[in-house]
Amino acid sequence: MANLSNQQTLSTIANPALQASDRNYALALAIAEAADERKGGDIVLLKVGDVSVLADYFVLITGFSKVQVRAIAGMVQDKVEEQFDRKPIRSAGLMEGTWALLDYGDVIVHIMMPTERDYYGLEAFWGHAESTPYSALALQASDGLTNQ
Repeated sequence: MANLSNQQTLSTIANPALQASDRNYALALAIAEAADERKGGDIVLLKVGDVSVLADYFVLITGFSKVQVRAIAGMVQDKVEEQFDRKPIRSAGLMEGTWALLDYGDVIVHIMMPTERDYYGLEAFWGHAESTPYSALALQASDGLTNQ
């Protein structure tokens, strides 16, 4: 908080829910970046917190081989531990490599092979949640850098 003004510091203290929401978004975005570094495909952030108590965000990622699914999961775990000092509360599917799940509490990561992603259709099931493709976020970030 050293870089925040007094007003910003007071506003985050007065509204801890806003601060938690920002942290969860930052975590979801870091997860998406880690997946992108390992060439994960069709990365989507679903803001499920507005429609469910399960989590604030789901991050959906496609891996195109079992090895890639595990590599993406490993990169996500490494980056989250490095940047946020957090490990998943639970994980599943890492050995099989067709659908890996990393549960960080407020952010749940689904890394799936294309067949599993199509079959289970989480985007359709959670269709009432706000959906943001990571490619759009990355494009906004790069546009912001070039316009400065």
